[in-house]
Amino acid sequence: MDLADLRLLVAVAEHGSFTRAATRLRYTQSAVSRRVAGLERAAGVPLFRRDARGVRLTAAGAALHRHAQVVLRAVDDAAAAVAAVRDGTAGPLRIGAVPTANAALVPRALARLEERHPDVEVRLREGGSVGLASAVAAGELDLAVVFAVPVEPARDVELVELVRDPLLVAMPRGHLLTAAREVRLADVVGERWVQGTPDVADELFAAADPPPEHVFRVREWTAKQGFVAAGLGLTVIPLLAAEGVRPDVALRPLCGAGSARRIAAALPLTAPSAAARRLLALLQDIARELDVRR
Repeated sequence: MDLADLRLLVAVAEHGSFTRAATRLRYTQSAVSRRVAGLERAAGVPLFRRDARGVRLTAAGAALHRHAQVVLRAVDDAAAAVAAVRDGTAGPLRIGAVPTANAALVPRALARLEERHPDVEVRLREGGSVGLASAVAAGELDLAVVFAVPVEPARDVELVELVRDPLLVAMPRGHLLTAAREVRLADVVGERWVQGTPDVADELFAAADPPPEHVFRVREWTAKQGFVAAGLGLTVIPLLAAEGVRPDVALRPLCGAGSARRIAAALPLTAPSAAARRLLALLQDIARELDVRR
């Protein structure tokens, strides 16, 4: 017996009539009669009792009917689950993000995704742009939010630009540069700097002339702020992370070459998943909202 036989059995049992079951399933009455007869031969026992009032399940038919309902429900549930994954409303979604994007852009998009599609199972990896883009190309991630510039030469990855992320100079309250509206690298020659490992300022300072004279290296974002607030140096932070800066640290826009980075979504060049496309649309919405707020 196959699924069509089980659906026929359930329809006949529900309607108590071969004729009404045939109408529902778009069969002829004779086709229903033939299929039921074949089902009974396969079962080796009568499944329906025929009388003037219609047809009713026998004891064997009732037992098969119970199992048929379980099987058909499971098959329908499986089909619905596959359809939901195909549509991007359920199933796993493997994403990666650089730490800057995890400050505001990514969590807001994920919160909106969870609100609209709670059955999507998000798995998040944090890392560097090149490594995350390589993971997308290798099929290990469905989408990654990265800095566009170091990723551009990567193969098998499509980049969709989301937002430009200006850089800010963080300094202790009372520093002389707090009087300035914006800061150039030339304005901070001779200053000590506090940087992470690695840090957003590494590429910026690599091209600086002269380069910074003294750099403290600390691992954690909170430690960078603590060093700055204590007057031990300045640091550079992206605007996307500015909401998390402590109140005793002042921020001023950095101007000049290299003072902004492009944040992009990296997706597989061929056949990105539906869930990845849904998240991309939400990332674009959040990026537009962040731009308006600026």
